[in-house]
Amino acid sequence: MASFSLPQINDNPEGGWGPSTSNLPAAFKFKDIPYAPYSKSDKLGRFADWNDLAGDNRPTNIGLSAQANARGGQRGRRDGQPAFGSGTASAFAYFHAEDESSFSLVDSKAGTARRGGPMTRGRSTGRGGGTYGRGGGQRGGRGGFNSGRGGGQRGGRRGWRDWEKNSRTRESSVAISPDWAMLEEVEFHRLSKLRLEVDEPEDLDTYGRVYPYDKTYDRITTKTEKPLQLLDRIKYNPTTSDDPVIQELAASDTATIYTTDVILSVLMCAPRSVYPWDIVVVREGNKLFFDKRDGGPFDTVTVNENAADPPQDPTTTNSNNPNEKIAVPETPSINSATSLSLEATYINQNFMFQTVIEKPPPPAVDFSKPNPFYGPDETEPLASCGYRYRVFDLGITEDEDVRLCVRTEVDAYFPGQGNPADGKGLVTVRALNEFDPRAQGAGGAPDWRTKLDSQRGAVMATEMKNNSCKLAKWTVQSVIAGADLLKIGFISRVNPRDNTRHVILSTTSTRPADFAAQLNVSLANGWGIVRTIADMCMKQPEGKYVLVKDPNKVRESFVPSRACACRKPASLAEFVCSGCDWSAIKGRRSTHVI
Repeated sequence: MASFSLPQINDNPEGGWGPSTSNLPAAFKFKDIPYAPYSKSDKLGRFADWNDLAGDNRPTNIGLSAQANARGGQRGRRDGQPAFGSGTASAFAYFHAEDESSFSLVDSKAGTARRGGPMTRGRSTGRGGGTYGRGGGQRGGRGGFNSGRGGGQRGGRRGWRDWEKNSRTRESSVAISPDWAMLEEVEFHRLSKLRLEVDEPEDLDTYGRVYPYDKTYDRITTKTEKPLQLLDRIKYNPTTSDDPVIQELAASDTATIYTTDVILSVLMCAPRSVYPWDIVVVREGNKLFFDKRDGGPFDTVTVNENAADPPQDPTTTNSNNPNEKIAVPETPSINSATSLSLEATYINQNFMFQTVIEKPPPPAVDFSKPNPFYGPDETEPLASCGYRYRVFDLGITEDEDVRLCVRTEVDAYFPGQGNPADGKGLVTVRALNEFDPRAQGAGGAPDWRTKLDSQRGAVMATEMKNNSCKLAKWTVQSVIAGADLLKIGFISRVNPRDNTRHVILSTTSTRPADFAAQLNVSLANGWGIVRTIADMCMKQPEGKYVLVKDPNKVRESFVPSRACACRKPASLAEFVCSGCDWSAIKGRRSTHVI
């Protein structure tokens, strides 16, 4: 009787699955072969299929021509999901070490002219032809490339071959250290369902001086454009903890939450945001302070953030990939995301300074107290800006005391609408900018010089689609400041290739409440988001935290920071702190970092 003996089984001393590298046989032939990902659905039974012209391992009909097989195979079916591992780089691929980018193959043979081009009159050339029908319309033959569902003229099906599109990876606004622990996580679709009705706010005090708005800018057209001037004015926008007025209010326990209108608008419009941002949350006792970092995303204006193909910065090389060459430093494009953001910030500030009348009549109006940030040593003139400190009651029940103190800003006042010191006729001024309608990231915007006067509604609808988050934040800031009007200017470049000279093409005026309805901005939803975030922060112990908007996923995370006594930075590009790791935020100009 034949005997059966078990083969030798080598246990893995490392405690993992599979054989250990220390127990491999000496003559193991697969020892140095790299691993390539595969799927159980991969067909390994055939080495080659000479009848498969499509390359998808599908059987063809024997007896039919190759063209019929190819045509029949492409009709009535979609390409399925690719096999597992097909999108990864092959471990067996060959990479040439030398640079062959300078080599190009040029075809100098003249192409033959096609008879019956796309603009010919008459019938199509046949079934499936791509020519135009009678009258030059966009209807082709049956099954043509211009007809049918998902044709080229219809924009294609939603989600068609999405796996082949390059996904855009965005970096976080602040580098997150590995030793930070995530405490809470909220998805944006949950924030969109929140709702909290808030009553009218209580005005605490007003500071600053506002100038009258120049009505002549409302009559500007594309034929009577005005150049945008460069004015040297000072306008302060400090963070919450640096505001001396908020410090006094916090000492007297005026409210529970303290913030500014810029930070509050970002929280209220968080579901619309695409670009990453971060907020420093400080809890001291029973008080919360929402701060921003100087030089962070709150100090600049985004451009086409919500467009289908927004502007993007040039890609950087991956230092971990040895095959990727170091890119040659190039001159930054004027149409990149960073350049457009700086340009939009410059345009907003100067348009705000230019649209007011500094020399009476009409006279400037002083609020109850002077500007709290303008010192006696300052020599440059102040910009037209008024600060209104207001308190909103976020309590759900009558017995609950949750009050929010916010510093709001107004830019001018409209003459003849009442006393601005009493909150009548206040105006906020903003500006939209056009860079190049044909550039990448323009979002399909029409040419303002030809369409702004005749089709202003179409231009505004495109801007509401491409800049939904920015316009929503401007509207929320105007509403919580109590402004009666929101002035939006349309500013374009003199030359699309020059981002230093601009002209004012037109100005539109709207009421913030009406504009919020057009944008579908729900203030009740925004207050519900603020109250939810505040409740999450109050559950944590005292200290500093960071509210981070994940750049690639719609979620928010709380990340605690080390609590220590830090001194101010030694220079603008270096932070010094004993006992803390500042490498994550090195190079940022701020004294209010974690």
